[in-house]
Amino acid sequence: MAAPATPGSPAPTPAAPGKLSQGAPRGPPGPPPEPKQLPELIRLKRDGGRLSEGDIRGFVSAVVNGSAQGTQIGAMLMAIRLRGMDLEETVALTQAMAKSGQQLEWPEAWHQQLVDKHSTGGVGDKVSLVLAPALAACGCKQVPMISGRGLGHTGGTLDKLESIPGFTVIQSPEQMQGLLEQVGCCIVGQSKKLAPADGILYEARDVTATVDSLPLITASILSKKVVENLSALVMDVKFGEAAVFPSQAEARELARALVGVGAGLGLRVAAALTAMDNPLGRSVGHTLEVEEALLCMDGEGPPDLRDLVTKLGGALLWLSGQVETQAEGAARVAATLDHGSARGRFERMLAMQGVDPGLARALCSGTPAQRHQLLPGARKQEELLAPADGTVEQVRALPLARVLHELGAGRNRAGESLRPGVGAELLVSVGQRLRRGTPWLRVHLDAPALSDPQRCALQGALVLSDRAPFAAPSPFAELILPPTHTQQ
Repeated sequence: MAAPATPGSPAPTPAAPGKLSQGAPRGPPGPPPEPKQLPELIRLKRDGGRLSEGDIRGFVSAVVNGSAQGTQIGAMLMAIRLRGMDLEETVALTQAMAKSGQQLEWPEAWHQQLVDKHSTGGVGDKVSLVLAPALAACGCKQVPMISGRGLGHTGGTLDKLESIPGFTVIQSPEQMQGLLEQVGCCIVGQSKKLAPADGILYEARDVTATVDSLPLITASILSKKVVENLSALVMDVKFGEAAVFPSQAEARELARALVGVGAGLGLRVAAALTAMDNPLGRSVGHTLEVEEALLCMDGEGPPDLRDLVTKLGGALLWLSGQVETQAEGAARVAATLDHGSARGRFERMLAMQGVDPGLARALCSGTPAQRHQLLPGARKQEELLAPADGTVEQVRALPLARVLHELGAGRNRAGESLRPGVGAELLVSVGQRLRRGTPWLRVHLDAPALSDPQRCALQGALVLSDRAPFAAPSPFAELILPPTHTQQ
């Protein structure tokens, strides 16, 4: 264990998450040390020292029971942000946060079937809507995918599902188990009883400029997964202009931390690195993304969405030992889309989570035009035209999402209401050749019209070039595996 710095001495170099510091030789165990007070813990981390498992448990306990002042929580978070945590510290923090509340328990017979997926968030990311029922159709128990709401420019999975009239994200543990028994999947909101320390620390991180701390991100994500008692987890770590991490190298650092800490907790975690410069699929906005997810479950839809769903699902099936190779797993997931079994599970999930069974049936068996009539829509549509001839190099996701946010598809603060019908449809694909004046984007809005600045920002999202048409690359860039697995 690294020794804390003394006043006037140089501070030890902190170990990066995912790397273990070398401890001194250990002698016979002595009596347990007295618990440190919070100011002492803050000082220790501030000066580059290493927190013990007991230190971290004490800090998290103080956060949850209210004895830690807001200033002390902020000071500790900033110390962690500046000094970092090694792998053992991050494992201890994750474990303490997970144990700060209720644990979910499942029948022993489900052990190898319990899987989940988590994304760091992106524009047009409706993967969870498709993947959860697809995995259920493969025989998995998609352990209550505890999802989030959109804040900022990304749309949340819960917001998309709540655009379906009647859908409820609040489910008790008993209701969750019933859903898993009868459907095989459910998508729910986070209960305050599950990892309450994470909710408190996340709010504090948001106002103390510590959101980007690698150990804090890792502990926040994995603490909610530890309480689910999973057998396998796949992370979708986005990188690019519209992602939390602009570069693939930065995303890889988080991916490795998640995989390493997961291994330290006895959880099999794989992390996919996926590009988020263009929107995923061709629809952005809550009801539009539900419609596109259903199209994917029809065996159709955008190829990039299908590719990501099948590859993430294939990795999960392989990681949980249900198939011999990732390719075999991907093929099984694809079959659930082509044969309609994923769509059937989705219909049952909707009906059991509050949607009128007749509406659930109509949504899942209707045509795209019929589905559009059944879901909340925007008041009007406006199309944008290509300003010149050229090949579509990119449709920049970030300016598109920002304009939709202004139009009411996103929120600036928790609890703010959304306009579920607001969104946009891409009428072109990356790599496609366009002629000047061709419609390339259809915006669904409740406002009378786009403002000139909004229209200008959207036109700036279309990037054209002179090169020949080309096949758009897959957003799936890389898969980071736990130490006990190799690529298959």
